[in-house]
Amino acid sequence: MSCLNEIETHIIDDMLGRRPDLKACVPAMEQLHAALVACYDRGGVFYTCGNGGSNADALHIVGELCKSFERKRPLDDSFAQVLAQLPHGEALHEHLEAGLPAVALGLNSPLKTAIENDCPLPNIAFAQELNALMKAGDVLLSISTSGNASNCLMAMSVAKAKGNVTAVLTGPKGGDMAQHGDIVIRVPGASTKEIQEGHVVVFHTMCCLIEAHYFPEIR
Repeated sequence: MSCLNEIETHIIDDMLGRRPDLKACVPAMEQLHAALVACYDRGGVFYTCGNGGSNADALHIVGELCKSFERKRPLDDSFAQVLAQLPHGEALHEHLEAGLPAVALGLNSPLKTAIENDCPLPNIAFAQELNALMKAGDVLLSISTSGNASNCLMAMSVAKAKGNVTAVLTGPKGGDMAQHGDIVIRVPGASTKEIQEGHVVVFHTMCCLIEAHYFPEIR
């Protein structure tokens, strides 16, 4: 049974109107949406990771969540009142937007290069960063067209060891990551470009869903 409200259902219907081939992805997308709602309701953080084009997608997702995407993001009243009394507070009060906490792994170059230089185990950088940052109740989304990215799988192992939800956005085969993810979104496609084109549609839709859940007023 769908966990989506009326606005969220419309967002899924709009996606399927443009990309009916993604219908099989919807149940897993609804699972990820429910996991994100649970995460954000308890003050958690959404982590993303990937390599190459998937790394760009991981960062793209974070950009859509930390500020408004398609909807108004009003500040919490109590926070806004305190902010207004501080330096630049009135301007910040006018222009700041509420955000949904999200972090793309691998962007801290001093940390990443130190790990790669100091640790003899290849591909551990995502896992080390996540181990330092992740708290109980957070969610990890690992993105890979093949589903065989070892650094993403290592990060998944850290998340699972902490008792957290691991989601995978991958291609039709799924690879090793699909065998270990709690939620697996398999996007159809016969080539990397086709799969990645589908990934963009899926993650844009996921960003729209979670934003609409907390901020229903359209801009």
